Amino acid sequence: MQLSGSCGIARALKGNPMPDTPESSEPHKPYQVLVVDDDPSIRKMIIASLRRDGYDFREAQNGQEALDSMKSFPPDAVVLDLMMPLVSGWDVLREREKDEDLKKIPVIVVSANRGPEIAEAVDKGICAFLPKPFDIGALNSVVRNCLHPVEEAPC
Repeated sequence: MQLSGSCGIARALKGNPMPDTPESSEPHKPYQVLVVDDDPSIRKMIIASLRRDGYDFREAQNGQEALDSMKSFPPDAVVLDLMMPLVSGWDVLREREKDEDLKKIPVIVVSANRGPEIAEAVDKGICAFLPKPFDIGALNSVVRNCLHPVEEAPC
């Protein structure tokens, strides 16, 4: 999204989750975010917050479900826990790294893991990292920023 004029900037500051294409008069579908966490209460909290901001969502309870969903119906962004049973978030990041289409999907990692291996996640091209417990407002801001990177324009 390229910001132009005060309307574009105001839209970005408000966190408009709709794609910005003024030349089209057709209604736009909200962005879709895949929420991946093995804890149902955390998924529900994230989903409720995304819904309030106007996003659509899908959910997965482990990395295998996430990879299947990402390949079948690529979301606009993924909120990913690292520590999950069966197939972990780390496994998702490794598979994503091998697939050019998956690498295009912004990933926001939310994890209680705060060790030095987080640098490895950053090296795998994640958009952002939020340590658990996290502020839901911060998560909303990070999702917005990953979907709407602010491009510097000459003033």
